[in-house]
Amino acid sequence: MLAEFRTTRRVQFAETDTAGVMHFSNYFRWMEEVEHAWFRSLGMSVIQPHALGTVSWPRITVSCEYLAPLRFEDEVELHFQLVSLSEKSMTHEVLFYLAGKRVARGRAKAVCCRTFEGGKFESIPIPPDIRAKMEGGGLAGA
Repeated sequence: MLAEFRTTRRVQFAETDTAGVMHFSNYFRWMEEVEHAWFRSLGMSVIQPHALGTVSWPRITVSCEYLAPLRFEDEVELHFQLVSLSEKSMTHEVLFYLAGKRVARGRAKAVCCRTFEGGKFESIPIPPDIRAKMEGGGLAGA
């Protein structure tokens, strides 16, 4: 693990389904929220201006493994973990904990891209200044 970031989130009523369980799609929203919080903790953004142009991180694969349900008012600890950095991509996991017990694990792989007008992407090597921040982004919290 290269870096870790932790935050806490409470399940909102609107995030649950008719059975009172957090809807599966919201795990992906939370994964994105904690990823963005991690980038901000490093003084960056998931979409940011750079000398190379606007740099962003489109996902190429995402998954989530559900181990136990989350319900309205549950307070959940989210652990963002940067698992790997390659020349052009990063892979991270988000572990979901309820009362100290892991209840879900999400995983995403994103490619460093330069973006252009009209939504076109071009994959690029992770710029050295961005890579240095990512590799130096140890345990932090919000």
